[in-house]
Amino acid sequence: MDVFEAVRTILAIRSYQDKPVPEEVVRRIVEAGRLTASSMNLQPWHFIVVEDRDTLRQLGSLARTGPYIAQAALAIVVAIEKTRFAVSDASRAIQSMLLTAWSEGVGSNWVGFVGQLETVKPVLDIPAELEILAILPFGYPARAVGWGKKNRKLLSEVASREKYGQPF
Repeated sequence: MDVFEAVRTILAIRSYQDKPVPEEVVRRIVEAGRLTASSMNLQPWHFIVVEDRDTLRQLGSLARTGPYIAQAALAIVVAIEKTRFAVSDASRAIQSMLLTAWSEGVGSNWVGFVGQLETVKPVLDIPAELEILAILPFGYPARAVGWGKKNRKLLSEVASREKYGQPF
């Protein structure tokens, strides 16, 4: 799938088949995050790949907005350094991972945000000097999804040319 097609069709997936994601696909997803550009090439992130069922259940119980993590084949916890551009840089890496997964038929969703996931740190031995930006559960969608069927504003409502309000 080309990049634009992945962007056009990606959807948030919150229920997953009981089916493992092949190791080579997991590696590609993590590599997509690692290879993402970052401000001054600081790469202020660390990705913790979790596949243990008990740990996934624990993450699902700790992430208030993501109990479905417990049913995912795996999750990637994204920890960041406390630097100026870390949220922006790691957000870019997250999008790279989500799009790479989607291109392989694997769904995901962003769970949590900085300050909401502190209770996860001791579970994964994450050092105090890092913050958890997000948990990304991954798995094959439990049911057929309408690839690309999105309810989005018209382009004319969200984009201008040259100056705000000028038709794009």
